Amino acid sequence: MRFSKMQGAGNDYIYIDCFSEKVDNPSALAKTLSDRHFGVGGDGLILICPSDTADFRMDFYNADGSRAQMCGNGIRCLGKYVYERGLTDKLNICVQTLSGNKELTLHKEGDKIASVTVDMGEPALRPDLIPVMLEGESVVSRPLRISGGVYEVTCVSLGNPHAVVIMDEIDYLVLTELGPKFENHPAFPQRTNAEFVQILAPDLIKTRTWERAVGETLASGTGASAAVVASILNGRCARDVTVLVRGGRLSIKWDESDNHVYLTGDAVHIFDGEM
Repeated sequence: MRFSKMQGAGNDYIYIDCFSEKVDNPSALAKTLSDRHFGVGGDGLILICPSDTADFRMDFYNADGSRAQMCGNGIRCLGKYVYERGLTDKLNICVQTLSGNKELTLHKEGDKIASVTVDMGEPALRPDLIPVMLEGESVVSRPLRISGGVYEVTCVSLGNPHAVVIMDEIDYLVLTELGPKFENHPAFPQRTNAEFVQILAPDLIKTRTWERAVGETLASGTGASAAVVASILNGRCARDVTVLVRGGRLSIKWDESDNHVYLTGDAVHIFDGEM
């Protein structure tokens, strides 16, 4: 079985072309391949599959084998893969995910795809849609007691649930201790991703990400998008923002005209392999 490893802003995933390969147990395979000591190493497994409703279907599995709805960095690399491997000649493609069909715009430099813009859709703010077990029409700067402390959380979903905390300084945080307490807090019935945000300027923010079922990652596309939405809801940043993540930078815009969030970032091929 052939595979490719790719990364976007440091989020690295293992890709398998299911037009030519067959995967019988993707959950078990994701756990085996994602192990950084005994496998290929990555934040998860992405299967590129045929679709009846879009150009392609993305099946995404976390490093622990659990299924996830959407991956903003991973889907950008999928766009690069299908174009450069000749699975499509279109620069605008539609990809089916568990959180709906996503429109991708592929940006070329020469004959290669250098970056991709993803229409992430409208952010979900209602607690029952995220989901989060807190009352109200939305959860914006709501106090939540975690591990003896109280954090002001803003909750957003862009296919995956995110709890966003805006802080003065995020570099000192020990996410290996704090992250699991957010992820497994009883307020989040499906667990949650946690984003810790530092506002540097109205058009520049910095984030750190604790990703459910994975741990701290170098980036999260849905997480960075949620961080921007939460920062805007709290009146802390503009609608067109550069997000500094540990693996690079992302450009995110929450467009007032259609209420959609647009994510743009790199897509990088690392290597191909065979197992």
